[in-house]
Amino acid sequence: MSSPAEVAPYDSIVIGAGHNGLVCAATLARAGRSVLVVEAAERVGGAAGTREFAPGFRVSSGAHLLHLMSGRLQNDLKLESHGLRFAATRMPTSALADGAAPVLLGAGLSQSDSAKFPVYQERLRRLARSLIPLFSTVPPRLGTQDWGDRLALLKLGWAVRKLGKRDMRELLRIAGMNVHDLLEENFDSEALKGALAFDAVLGANFGPRSPGTVLTLLYRLAAECAAGDSGLSQPVGGMGAVSEALASAARAAGATIRTGAPVASVLVSDDRATGVSLENGEQIRARSVISSVDPKTTFLRLVGARYLDTGFVRRVNHIRARGLAAKLHLALNRAPLFTGVSAQQLTGRLLHAPSLAYIEHAYNHTKYGEFSARPIMEITVPTINDASLAPAGQHVLSAIVQYVPYTLKEGWQSGRARLLEATLDALERLAPGLRDSVSSAELLTPPDLEREFRSSGGHWHHADLAFDQFLMVRPVPGAAQYRTPLPGLFLCGAGCHPGGGVMGVAGRNAAQQVLNGALAA
Repeated sequence: MSSPAEVAPYDSIVIGAGHNGLVCAATLARAGRSVLVVEAAERVGGAAGTREFAPGFRVSSGAHLLHLMSGRLQNDLKLESHGLRFAATRMPTSALADGAAPVLLGAGLSQSDSAKFPVYQERLRRLARSLIPLFSTVPPRLGTQDWGDRLALLKLGWAVRKLGKRDMRELLRIAGMNVHDLLEENFDSEALKGALAFDAVLGANFGPRSPGTVLTLLYRLAAECAAGDSGLSQPVGGMGAVSEALASAARAAGATIRTGAPVASVLVSDDRATGVSLENGEQIRARSVISSVDPKTTFLRLVGARYLDTGFVRRVNHIRARGLAAKLHLALNRAPLFTGVSAQQLTGRLLHAPSLAYIEHAYNHTKYGEFSARPIMEITVPTINDASLAPAGQHVLSAIVQYVPYTLKEGWQSGRARLLEATLDALERLAPGLRDSVSSAELLTPPDLEREFRSSGGHWHHADLAFDQFLMVRPVPGAAQYRTPLPGLFLCGAGCHPGGGVMGVAGRNAAQQVLNGALAA
């Protein structure tokens, strides 16, 4: 009986060619390491890809806007020279409501809210900027005597202390609050409060009244501040263009990328990771293995519980990673006509979360295995800025739809059609006549996202961002500094610090851990 083919060793193998995996590979290759990236799909990008969902109609697979990836990272990897271009930057955000005029954030508010909004925005951004150092550093371990960890904790404390007494107290006051209470104490406009709350719950297993939603909002703002002043941006060709540019940068640095190469398991010899075995039986050896797939898939399927401590396996099993967001793609034979939305507003992001109560009611359904007949949505029409995504004169609508439970009480076989109808009804109320312009529709529920992108639970961020799955305990104690209990195995995906969103920071930080000699640990 012949043994599986075995390939000569690399310094590092990266599992998954999503944006974090590609950033990790590019960083390692630029440091002179021999790197192989293995990707199950036929194209790079994962959820940060561009897909053709109907003949001639292309759309960003998951996230449809770029606003969290730092300008420094883009410049370091020279992504512009690798083809990254933007169809739009600093895109506006408008709040939509049934039967009411849309509100452009920062304009068209009452006299009271107009005065309060810039003060609120600057205050939150000032607090968020104190968190920026968290993104570029490996989170310190707790309860150790290591001076490196102590110094990192001191730096974090100093970043907050530099705010001054008033802002430091305000940060400590609001960090554990729910976003509902924060917004109620600041504004009168229901539409404004709904739109601002949307960013605190986007892709999360939270409603506005959930404790810790101010933390998620501050975290998002911190990432935006770190990214620079481009704001919400739409890449030419969709989000797949970002991943293609990252792949080009990795290849230019010497990395090898293999697509259509699903990993069956991580190879373990003498209690350390020594490579990967592909589903075709091929075995590839490496000195380190870095996984950009979610922690549950990495530890429970690719590694296997037999190589891990029982307590650690229990913690991994308890990671909360069930998605609550679906993705809707519509092919349209004309541009949608949203009531009251100007041509300039249509180039940006349209939020349908008309009030705090509306969001909370939509969230409540998921507690009982239901989806809301009146979902909240983040809507873009990418072809307004980039006509290449659809045939001439036609358009694409892309919407993130919340809240959609991973496990539906009635089952997705019958529930899918009902959810699509409910979502189209909601869009029709905002853009009368839209239904008649739809030539094709694709709805990806959390189970679809799990299957399509091989992400456990179909969670956008691989794991909820919450106090007990945050910073030095993300995803779980024992695997929170990109290292794992299995020597030679590292994490670099959205399931580790600093979390989800198309940032690339987790990939860069994980690569630094490998380069700094963590492999010997």
